[in-house]
Amino acid sequence: MTEPTLRPPIPPRRSAGLKLLLVCGLAMVMSIAALFVFALLMDRSHRAEQVAQEVGGLMGGPQTFLGPVIAVPYSRPVVEAAPANAEGRVASVQAGVWHIFPTRGRAEVATVSEVRSRSLFKVPVYTADLSYSAHFDLGAAGAEAPRGAVLDWSRAEIILGASDARGAKSDIALTLGGQTVALTPSRVEPTAQLSLSDEAGAPRIRGEESLRLFGVRLPEALRAAGAFDVSGKAAFTGAQRVAVLAFAGATEAVIRGDWPHPSYNGGFLPARQQAAADGPGFNASWTVPFVARGVPVEGGSETLGRLGATSLGVTFVEPANPYQSVSRSLKYAPLFIGLVFLAYFLFETTTGRRVHPAQYILVGMAQVIFYMLLLSIAEHIGFDQAFAVAAFATVALISAYAGWTFDSRAQGIRALVAFTFLYGLIYVLMRLEDYALLVGALSSFAAIAAVMYFTRKVDWYGLGGNDTRDIA
Repeated sequence: MTEPTLRPPIPPRRSAGLKLLLVCGLAMVMSIAALFVFALLMDRSHRAEQVAQEVGGLMGGPQTFLGPVIAVPYSRPVVEAAPANAEGRVASVQAGVWHIFPTRGRAEVATVSEVRSRSLFKVPVYTADLSYSAHFDLGAAGAEAPRGAVLDWSRAEIILGASDARGAKSDIALTLGGQTVALTPSRVEPTAQLSLSDEAGAPRIRGEESLRLFGVRLPEALRAAGAFDVSGKAAFTGAQRVAVLAFAGATEAVIRGDWPHPSYNGGFLPARQQAAADGPGFNASWTVPFVARGVPVEGGSETLGRLGATSLGVTFVEPANPYQSVSRSLKYAPLFIGLVFLAYFLFETTTGRRVHPAQYILVGMAQVIFYMLLLSIAEHIGFDQAFAVAAFATVALISAYAGWTFDSRAQGIRALVAFTFLYGLIYVLMRLEDYALLVGALSSFAAIAAVMYFTRKVDWYGLGGNDTRDIA
């Protein structure tokens, strides 16, 4: 009797579904690793901001200028209720400064810019030549002052302001009554606090900004005349941003310069903006009527502080700054790490050649290092060139690794084509600011659709006898 031939037991098939879940988990883990690169980016970006503040501080920093305003000290008696066990009332004197704004005013700022470097970091700085003109009408001045206030016109000053006096390159000259005088630090009100509103693109977004005030005594003859004109000139240096406050009831402002990448911000956008007539640069003008300014014609220190929301500003944008572009690319890291892992999973299921989880981790580490390469190289040669170098090195590495892993030159070439397209898509997303989300969403949808199609015959439970190489 012939004994039956014993066949070795067929090993249980491994579930492709479980492998896909494992691959997705590994993609998430590698995306978390990309957060460490993001932390490194934040550290470098913070260092760049520190350098900008250091260099800008030496040049005067972001400058905000206030045109001619009259400041008049006042005092008024305040009657307070006496304690319950006392008789009568106790009187005290309240002191303050009353501000009278011109009925109309004009400010012109002409800037000449350059780039200062410290180590790897660059900061745009400028020299600004300012000119002011204003018309005052004191016919009803003080009518809105607090009840009982006594204005001390003998100490009244015409004041101008700048956010950082260290940037002054010459005396602030003011012409009034036919005479030109140099302003000195104000004795009536040395500083003012401006309450800032949201200013898109400005180095300072919220909070308060200190304004240094300079003044000259208001001549009695001009006050007696009731209506008069003043004009002034000044020269300041600064960095990153220049702005003028809407200091008059009706304010006109013109800011021009040679910086090729201006960003307008503040309380109002320019009424007109155009490129400079004699080369790269800008020429912007604002017109702010009284009703739009939202600040009364006269008021106390809090009224002067409200002018912070009316700034007419230009930020000098540095387009070569790599940190913003690298930050945007890192936001898509989970998507592209996942797509590369899905590509390796498709190669695995279509060839029947198994890929160990450790090999997926190596591929993920190569992609994380891509962002480190991108950041470090971009600081030296700019984002575009750095992306080309880092992407070429990474695509070549993970494509060659695909050829080694699947022991197939054809798979390496397929990987090279797929990953070249993928990293090209990353670059396109970095440049399509308005359509980045749309292109990213459509690309993700197309990738998932492709995975569904190529894995439509996969035995996800691993119960059947079909070979995964039969997948179309």
